[in-house]
Amino acid sequence: MSELLDRRAVRLDETAADKEEAIRLCGAALVEIGAAEAGYVDTMVAREKSVSTYVGEGVAIPHGTLDGKALVKRDALAVLRFPAGVDWDGEQVTVCVGIAAAGDGHVELLAALAEILLDEDQARSLREATDVDTVIGLLSSVQEEASE
Repeated sequence: MSELLDRRAVRLDETAADKEEAIRLCGAALVEIGAAEAGYVDTMVAREKSVSTYVGEGVAIPHGTLDGKALVKRDALAVLRFPAGVDWDGEQVTVCVGIAAAGDGHVELLAALAEILLDEDQARSLREATDVDTVIGLLSSVQEEASE
């Protein structure tokens, strides 16, 4: 998990006017840490237009299209928290987990995220996290349990 989640891409006090801005902020974080080329952000927006990335419990997982994989330099995540929430087609999203993945390296991560969302207390902890170590610890502990 630690190789996928760069501390610089965990941002816990973001604001966005709408879901497209939220997706673009996630993509910008992935670009800033060197995980993807700038064009990848547009593929994230395109993916959202074809299918919603809202997964429940106030969480969305924006990611690029298949064509966008060519713009990924390395697999990585960005976790952005929007304390005021973002309207996501009628759902209120407070956490966006942006994914850059060239191959299947993100599948374990999605499984870890699903484990968190299935646990009401852990889902709340993710939505309410105010420090980077909490987010990294939460995602890392779930992945460690999954690999045991």
